[in-house]
Amino acid sequence: MDQSKIYSVRMRASEKESHENGGKHISGGELLSSYNDLPMSVNTLLEKALNHSRGKPDFFQIQCEIVNQPIKRVNPLTVQTNEVTTVKEGQELARTLLKKTGVSEDIIEKAYKQIPEYAVRGAIIIDIHTGERIDGRSDKGVRVSRMDWQTENFEKWAESKTVPANPRLKEALALATKVCHHESTIAELCWSDDPEYITGYVAGKHIGYQRITQLKHYGDERGCRIFFVDALSTIDTNITYLEEQPIMVQWEEDHDGR
Repeated sequence: MDQSKIYSVRMRASEKESHENGGKHISGGELLSSYNDLPMSVNTLLEKALNHSRGKPDFFQIQCEIVNQPIKRVNPLTVQTNEVTTVKEGQELARTLLKKTGVSEDIIEKAYKQIPEYAVRGAIIIDIHTGERIDGRSDKGVRVSRMDWQTENFEKWAESKTVPANPRLKEALALATKVCHHESTIAELCWSDDPEYITGYVAGKHIGYQRITQLKHYGDERGCRIFFVDALSTIDTNITYLEEQPIMVQWEEDHDGR
């Protein structure tokens, strides 16, 4: 990708009203694009906005903004798929994996009890020492932005791992890699608000990206995205990184974790 002109391309779509006016979230997406690839990038996000299982949007916005900061290149997290037969089994495994990252059982349970209260569009950030939500973003949450993974490099990675070159996996793994790359991030817990997609994951620096094949029931539109952080560091610095630091995931076999 030509480093001279790189654009952050972001899309969000909602039903009935804009997000700010209480509209139902339908879809969102993020890309980094060269100037010459902008038409293709915009069309990719437009297709995503118009063809989503959560419904047809009445409002959508695609924003293009030049990136002036240097782009960090990071190797993707390692990936493991955990097959489970029930949502209960999947959620029990998620708790076990979170404990492996260093989040205590008490904090995990405190976070889980609060999940029904979090009807937010973005992610919430929880302090691993107190279990309290500390992002201060109310129902907006934190939206991780300015990350991507060039398709050619992703497809080479997928071939080497003998996994399908699925755009959903590309997008989710790029986001998790960016989140976990920050020094204060301990773990991420996520499942989609897509009613037709029941796979979720737990991610962390040392456990990698752990896919769990059932973390919710089919047809459920409630999603979850929680970042567990060590808030001894400055939360504002963390949020600025998540929202503004450009990250390009780039697989280099010599630096692969597996």
